[in-house]
Amino acid sequence: MKVNSGTDISFKNIYTNKAFKKGLEVAADNGALFGAAATVAFSVARPLSIWLTPKTDKENRLLAISKSLSSSIINFLLTLGITLPLAKSIKKIDKKPDIYLNKETIKFLKDTSKNLYESKGYTFATQLFKLGIGILIAIPKSIMVAAGMPYISNSIEDRTNIKDKSSTISFEGKPVDKLAKKIGKTIEKKGFRNFIEKYKDTNFPMHIVAATDAISTAAFIHQTQASSKIKEDRKNALIYNSVIATTLSIGAGYILDSLLDKPTEKFIEKYKIANKFDKNLKKQVQGIKIAKPFLILGSIYYILIPFISTFLAEKADKKSKLNLYKC
Repeated sequence: MKVNSGTDISFKNIYTNKAFKKGLEVAADNGALFGAAATVAFSVARPLSIWLTPKTDKENRLLAISKSLSSSIINFLLTLGITLPLAKSIKKIDKKPDIYLNKETIKFLKDTSKNLYESKGYTFATQLFKLGIGILIAIPKSIMVAAGMPYISNSIEDRTNIKDKSSTISFEGKPVDKLAKKIGKTIEKKGFRNFIEKYKDTNFPMHIVAATDAISTAAFIHQTQASSKIKEDRKNALIYNSVIATTLSIGAGYILDSLLDKPTEKFIEKYKIANKFDKNLKKQVQGIKIAKPFLILGSIYYILIPFISTFLAEKADKKSKLNLYKC
């Protein structure tokens, strides 16, 4: 299908689509922010999936929807403010590694690759910072989600519009060059280099995303249990929902990720041929690999799992209450 501008928007031409390319570059430069943005996009479908779950209590569905909305918004805003300075600093290392890394470290990271940026060691080292920041954000995000959820729930119940009043976010950080130097010094450490050598060939993007989800869920459960604003008789259903959703999402995510390994490699090869003269090709290919786990887990967690987890959480909650009455 063609539009009047002459741009082909069929699936075949996704290889050369400018918006698609830009998305891949964002994934390579700032994986955590890409994941947060994808979460916001997927979260549009999640409330509908939860609301359409049959044979479930209306208030339990309302709380689950509130968690989904508050989680995606808070995660995006936190990630945006924290990761931008980090991503800019690492870009400086990408462009001029000689300034921030010693020759021995560059040689070690480069290994047998033609250039540093394409090497597994350097990709692993820098993506640990880019994706790992999501783990640091996970706990404060969960605290804020649990605290803000009752207010969002009340807003939905009162049929008022949910609006984020913060149109912009500002932050003050250390000068980028100093942060880049600190990142470089960390990469040069022997212990860090040993860690890179041991795990650079693993499926680290998937592992980091899964670990972030697991930590987020654990922190959310703790905050939900401690919250005085969430009704006691609603806490278990909410907790069951979170545990079931995260467990099913991670388990199914690893299976689907493995099944898509070969199709992804084929896609990358076709992508390379279609964009062989693109100056950002290397970054875009890295972006495909980083985006893959976010898109897999996002589609599972925000579209398929909510329907299942809300239904199972309702059943588990009723069963626990029944056992409590019997006692």
